[in-house]
Amino acid sequence: MPIDTTIPSLGPCKVDSPLPYCHFVDDSDRVRIYLSREIIDDATEEVLCEFEAAGPRQKIYFDPPKTKCAIVTCGGLCPGINDVIRAIVMSAHHNYKVSSVLGIRYGLQGFIPKYHHDLMELTPDSVSEIHEFGGTILASSRGHQPPEEIVDALERMNVSVLFMIGGDGTMKAARGVTEEVAKRNLKIAVVGIPKTIDNDINFVTKSFGFDTAVDKATEAIRCAHVEAIGAPNGIGMVKLMGRESGFIAAQASLALKEVNFVLVPEAPFALHGPNGLLTLLHERLKRRGHAVIVVAEGAGQDLCQTDGRKDASGNPILGDICALLRQEIKTYFDSLGFPYTLKYIDPSYIIRSVPANSNDRIYCGFLGQHAVHAAMAGKTGMVVSKLQERYLYLPLHLVTAKRRKLDITSNYWRSVLETTGQPLDMFTCNP
Repeated sequence: MPIDTTIPSLGPCKVDSPLPYCHFVDDSDRVRIYLSREIIDDATEEVLCEFEAAGPRQKIYFDPPKTKCAIVTCGGLCPGINDVIRAIVMSAHHNYKVSSVLGIRYGLQGFIPKYHHDLMELTPDSVSEIHEFGGTILASSRGHQPPEEIVDALERMNVSVLFMIGGDGTMKAARGVTEEVAKRNLKIAVVGIPKTIDNDINFVTKSFGFDTAVDKATEAIRCAHVEAIGAPNGIGMVKLMGRESGFIAAQASLALKEVNFVLVPEAPFALHGPNGLLTLLHERLKRRGHAVIVVAEGAGQDLCQTDGRKDASGNPILGDICALLRQEIKTYFDSLGFPYTLKYIDPSYIIRSVPANSNDRIYCGFLGQHAVHAAMAGKTGMVVSKLQERYLYLPLHLVTAKRRKLDITSNYWRSVLETTGQPLDMFTCNP
């Protein structure tokens, strides 16, 4: 099953790199990685793939003093965005001494004249302390913007390199911009840095901000556990991010061994019946007197009533699974005459908005630096990623092919169930 890992290039590199001391990487250097069916659909066994190694090249495509860069951040907030912005600006200015770096305000809207958003000049002084804060200094927005108008704006601004920081929708937009640039035969590099707090970008095993999100999620779970054990038949319920992928809920449950039920989008569950959540929760309370439930926001959508509407990014508007669960728990326990106390915690926007922890800061720094190395070497239509501890370049067509999801037949998911003690029978899609 061949996988096309070719990285597009704007042309031959003829300019000497200005980096004064460096271990240069050659385009022929390859990272060989075996990939499983979790990443490659329909793979019956591991597939060996070769990827272009990330890192500085001895010869580069752009002449730095004549090169103008731009950075845009799109979609929802995530810990570490400012760290990536800072790393790009510092590397572009100090290592390559590019002419300037522009910050595009409010996501892709910032390219479109009718929104009247101002640009930001990003310098080492202006970004030196932004990693201390959450969010993005460039602000963000959701929703599609025509790639033709985006490329029009890049031409007007005389931008040679565009860095796009965002999730699945942003990477699809980057692909559209790359195609429009190629159609016009322009020499503009488009480099993506994958950003998703849900950890759901294809071929990206761990996105930046994920470690921080799990850290903060465990704090909420710990609070829910304290509330649960503080009352007779206490239930602590925590709602976490994860529209289509339950990685944060699963990882946080592994990190803090106090979770008794974890519900994720990939594993539909029964609510009623002998193996349903309500019966199992009742048994747990009778046996131990307390319980903690962690719910990914996209879990149990088959149980919710939705009207098919979509948000500005084109994602289906989710039903409120936690509201449904709280009502069903009340109805069920009231019918049994079984007293209980339930405390509900939704830390989602707190988690999204905090500064990155030390691990994510280091990761963001490498991503930003490698993105600059790639762009200056004329790489385009690609993202910077990390697979099995190696930094490499991925073509956009791979990361936009599908959303990454938790494999519920994997040893990882088995470990989650062993930690929580949930029976496999409660799920309606037993592997």
